[in-house]
Amino acid sequence: MRRWLRSLHARVTLVMAVVAAIATVVAGLVGAQLIRSAAVDQARTDLARAATALSASGNVTDLASLREQAFGEAGRIALVQPDGAVSGAGRRLVSPEVVKKVLAGQSVSQTETVLGVPVVVEARPIAAGGGLVLAEPVSAVTQAAGPLVARLLWALLIGLAAAVLGGALVARWVARPLVRVAGAARRLAGGERGVAVDGGGPAEIAEVSRALAGLDASLAASEARQREFLLSISHELRTPLTALQGYAEALADGIIPPAEVPGVGRTLAAETERLDHFVRDLLELARLEADDFRIDAAEVDAAELLPAVVEAWRGVWEPTGVAVRAEVSGPLIVSTDPRRLRQLLDGLVENALRAAHRGAPVVLAGREEDGAVVLEVRDGGPGLSDEDLARAFDRGVLRDRYEGERKVGTGLGLSIASRLAARLGGRLSAGKAPEGGAAFSLRLPSA
Repeated sequence: MRRWLRSLHARVTLVMAVVAAIATVVAGLVGAQLIRSAAVDQARTDLARAATALSASGNVTDLASLREQAFGEAGRIALVQPDGAVSGAGRRLVSPEVVKKVLAGQSVSQTETVLGVPVVVEARPIAAGGGLVLAEPVSAVTQAAGPLVARLLWALLIGLAAAVLGGALVARWVARPLVRVAGAARRLAGGERGVAVDGGGPAEIAEVSRALAGLDASLAASEARQREFLLSISHELRTPLTALQGYAEALADGIIPPAEVPGVGRTLAAETERLDHFVRDLLELARLEADDFRIDAAEVDAAELLPAVVEAWRGVWEPTGVAVRAEVSGPLIVSTDPRRLRQLLDGLVENALRAAHRGAPVVLAGREEDGAVVLEVRDGGPGLSDEDLARAFDRGVLRDRYEGERKVGTGLGLSIASRLAARLGGRLSAGKAPEGGAAFSLRLPSA
């Protein structure tokens, strides 16, 4: 029972029952008051009609004849004599104010309190002098309306029952689809994919069902990419480890001639460096996706930073015959982390140098555009297709596509650069360079 009371079905049912009960009470009070008011108005109309008819009959001195002509109870009839005396069974309901007005030749139509009793009074003057008064207590009028009030109350009680029943049905109609959606969500949380989510019910719950189905598809796609990424990592780690293991076993068995040991050592060092680079990229990617990635913002002039990057990589690009230059004009002030910005540019330059062949240019350009600073790294390499540009920042996509055709890295560099750009408050995009290769543009807010 307690569990049911905590359910949406129970709460919706109870809320609707309470609202229906309040509405029934309010409607009953207002309806009863309206019925009583209508009864009083009807009684006043009937009394006015009777008083007018009797006063106009001509012979009103005989009170007995009045009793015979009047409808209703004779006790509500009173006769005001020309001298002000009041006779008749209804005289106790006639106030001195009414007598005064009638003797003055005025008609009276009002509700007043006589001896503590609310009374409906209709009085008419008589041509021969004096007047006729018809009076009826309000309590008698409302008592006559009692059956109507009782019928109203019965109708309201039936309406209340129907409202509670309807509320229970509506609550069930709303709650049952939510239970089905919750069951589907639990199956998704348990690792099941391809769950059919059909909550039905109101449009809002159908929207939740569609959102949950979309989440199911997104989770399946994300897990597929994750599995693909793990397989790629396994392959990338296995290659240098296999070389390291093979050479280590050969050295341990003494089958490598002494003259070849230095070359083997250089191979081992290169494979170790490759493995270390890959592990560092993985760690950097993990840091970028963590919530506590630290950014120390400061004002940086990119116009000074780009030439410094060119000089820092001179020892790499000069021996390969690649022509690297910087194209900047004027100060390009941005508010960002200078160390992280340099890390991002270094990654893009390394990627460009890997793609560019001997004699091809690599350009580091900077400019202001629409209130932002745009930093570009362009190369004269083979470039990327439109399909490649659309997925350039997906982990390992370009590496898997061009491995064996071009020089490739770990497959994580561009993904790291894109995430790092977002952390710096900028946006990294890929396009085609006028030099014939690929262009990567970093857009940062100008300081």
